[in-house]
Amino acid sequence: MSLAAVNASSWDWYFGRATGFVALLLLSAIIVIGVLGPLRVSTNAWPRFAIRTVHRDLSLLALLVIAIHVVVLVLDGYVNIPWSAAVLPFGSGYQPFWTGMGALAFDLMIAIIVTSLMRRRLGYGTWRFIHWFAYVSWPVAVAHGLGAGSDSSSAWALALTFACVAIVAAAMVMRVQGGSAAKTLET
Repeated sequence: MSLAAVNASSWDWYFGRATGFVALLLLSAIIVIGVLGPLRVSTNAWPRFAIRTVHRDLSLLALLVIAIHVVVLVLDGYVNIPWSAAVLPFGSGYQPFWTGMGALAFDLMIAIIVTSLMRRRLGYGTWRFIHWFAYVSWPVAVAHGLGAGSDSSSAWALALTFACVAIVAAAMVMRVQGGSAAKTLET
């Protein structure tokens, strides 16, 4: 088989992997911005409205990247993943649990984005309740990548995943500490 034939038949596999890792980076950045947002972290160069705009735009970009990830992997002939498995968790014959975790994370993300776009119509309480599912969606997506990703056990993939987890954990610690400090100042 020629090199051109190998490259033509495997571009989708590489592209599917790449979009998965780009999605991990984007989702991690979205969580960090969302977690740190209530701490009123801003500067003159980055006012709060700009941070909110970046958070929203990264979320929409992540949704697009994840949609491309799903389409490429469903169309890839290497494994049989039905279209329904993209949104119906645990319906795939290929690694049903881990693929299902990806579908579950995708469903939660769609709910978060749709309700965020309809925030004014839904009301703050409903939006806020559904938005808390971001804290479920992200670790489920990370688990999906670790379980279903063909490179998930390689050193570079584990290092990238660990770095994302560490950064998100550090942001959460900052949020908890910042929240505690704010409560102490109020009393």
